[in-house]
Amino acid sequence: MAALFMQEVPEIYDGVIEIKAVARDPGSRAKIAVKSKDSSIDPVGACVGMRGSRVQAVVNELQGEKIDIIPWTDDIASFTVHALAPSEVSKVVLDEDKHRMEVVVPEEQLSLAIGRRGQNVRLASILTGWDIDIMTEAEEAARRAEEFKKRSGLFISALDVDEVIAHLLVVEGFTSIEEIAETPIHELNKIEGFEEDVSVELQNRAKQALEEQAKLLKEKQKELNIADDLVEIEGLTPDVVIKLGEKGIKNREALADLATDELVELVGRDALNESAAEAVIMKARAHWFEAENAEKAAQAAQGTEAEPAKKSA
Repeated sequence: MAALFMQEVPEIYDGVIEIKAVARDPGSRAKIAVKSKDSSIDPVGACVGMRGSRVQAVVNELQGEKIDIIPWTDDIASFTVHALAPSEVSKVVLDEDKHRMEVVVPEEQLSLAIGRRGQNVRLASILTGWDIDIMTEAEEAARRAEEFKKRSGLFISALDVDEVIAHLLVVEGFTSIEEIAETPIHELNKIEGFEEDVSVELQNRAKQALEEQAKLLKEKQKELNIADDLVEIEGLTPDVVIKLGEKGIKNREALADLATDELVELVGRDALNESAAEAVIMKARAHWFEAENAEKAAQAAQGTEAEPAKKSA
């Protein structure tokens, strides 16, 4: 398809317009992202042509395949909005660490954003290079409310504080007891209504709660015969480690053998969602790749050593 556009659009052939990305579902639909090196030239208009003549020539060559031409931008959120056309987007939330984003759309736009058999969102995901989760405004509001309730409940239970303080902590972006324990006192003092004595007491309670969790984990680890290599995996809370031990997953190797959906089912979506579970499993499998790379390095070294001997012979 890129070659066909180069043939039909002189600006692409001359290098004035650059094709940045292409995503296709052959015979059905495609998306192509273009960028102009000359600000006076509209890349989308140039690819469409007078009365659609240029894009129609490509469509005809591809036996009627529908083509969305999208302006490229380095702002990934804006680019995703364009990539999900023709649907409207209310909000984009990025998780840069996991290269994943949540896209919120109005209820009536959901089916359009997803597309038939997920085609629209799948092509947009290929075009952007990011995993995209689509949800409605109502679903996002319900999820946010559930997360707020869950985090508030965690702080109320673990720190023995009232709802007002728990809600303030959630609003300020705290998601775990560890964050409270590790945050400098002067940062906690910035929270509205917090004075130094409140911040110090709160942090002391957080540290005590973590010590109690560690003690409980140690007891359960011994009782359930859970290996240290499982406990040490980043992303697993003490509660999740204990749940895994109770379900028979007692070491890193057993965790590494799980599929993402299996892990989520074992510990519950409240404990680990799909993306978090996938990240944990990849950490558990890290030693597989290390061993594989070490073996390849050893084989390469052996080959290098054998070469001089061969020449000598």
